[in-house]
Amino acid sequence: MRIYLVGGAVRDALLGRPVVDHDHVVVGATPDDMLALGFRPVGKDFPVFLHPDTGEEYALARTERKTGRGYHGFVFQADATVTLEQDLARRDLTINAIARDAHGTLTDPFNGVRDIEARVLRHVSPAFVEDPVRVLRVARFAARFAPLGFSVAAETMELMRQMVRDGEVDHLVPERVWAETRKALTEPQPSAFLRVLREAGALRVLFPEVDALYGVPQRAEFHPEVDTGVHVEMVLDAAAALAPGNDLVGFCALTHDLGKALTPADTLPRHIGHEQRGVAPLRQLAARLKVPTEHAALAEAVCREHLNVHRAFELKPATVARLLTSLDALRRPARLEVFLAACMADKRGRLGHQNDAYPQADYLREACAAAAAVKAAGFVAQGLGGPAIGAAMERARIEAIAAVKTKHPAS
Repeated sequence: MRIYLVGGAVRDALLGRPVVDHDHVVVGATPDDMLALGFRPVGKDFPVFLHPDTGEEYALARTERKTGRGYHGFVFQADATVTLEQDLARRDLTINAIARDAHGTLTDPFNGVRDIEARVLRHVSPAFVEDPVRVLRVARFAARFAPLGFSVAAETMELMRQMVRDGEVDHLVPERVWAETRKALTEPQPSAFLRVLREAGALRVLFPEVDALYGVPQRAEFHPEVDTGVHVEMVLDAAAALAPGNDLVGFCALTHDLGKALTPADTLPRHIGHEQRGVAPLRQLAARLKVPTEHAALAEAVCREHLNVHRAFELKPATVARLLTSLDALRRPARLEVFLAACMADKRGRLGHQNDAYPQADYLREACAAAAAVKAAGFVAQGLGGPAIGAAMERARIEAIAAVKTKHPAS
């Protein structure tokens, strides 16, 4: 039995990044051998075990063979005869196909170290085309490593295009598309996720609502970048900077302008009413990918209301009160923070505006706090009851918001 550290742990150590997960491959062992050593089995499709003390994953070396379409169309062989090199050969990218033994010696049959140094995302073998999830994974790794200068190898991009042409990507299950997308939205540069998918031709298959935004012009005085698709990329990166690792903010950023793809051609580059038009494609995308309810609901709120937030100081206090109530912000102020982060990302996701101030956020936070401070108890003490209490509280909240507005320097 020989044990090796593999995958992301080796890659990240070589990149000087923090190592979070330690995955191991075990060569020359059987499931009975692992059980005899106290390992706990957890793998459903192939033998994976948890270490009895550390809880880290140990997988028996395995090979895989394509038997059908899609992500599940594989059969696996995992026994004591499978070599380390065979196990590494089934992995997606060369930078993930490096193993390290207990003495620190690397096994690197596919030159992953060289590609780390050259900052290249390159497939291990032609078998890359057998798993359509790899298209998403490469795009996700691009979102993670683009700030370090990584790019996709030309031959790997061509294989990805071939997978799209052959219809492999059409067989991806919604849950897996969402799982990879959600991870990509937590990366430092999620715009790279969109660019790689678009270059491979997969964006129009998996996210047609987003792909349709590219080439749609906007008014240059508000959007110097002009192209709506480029704007969405910039908003995604602004969201990643404002709320690192927050996929909820990221999803709101991704979908906030879907309505601009539906703007009538004779009104371009103006997009009057795009907030309302964006709701239908957003709901369509969220339903198709089985997006979590809160993601879909808050993204819809951002889609509908982001322009109102941008002009918050022009809104009447009663309108601000209705906005806060619609968000359930008085009871859930953390929800307001996600909403405001997405709106701020939209404002900053424009060429030359990446560091713009956004006083609207502070105003709405203060307005929310002032409105939330209005309690029913005082009105009950005055002898009010039933609907009269609700009406009195609504008036008091509007007055409280008006007071905040008058003292705010940007009002």
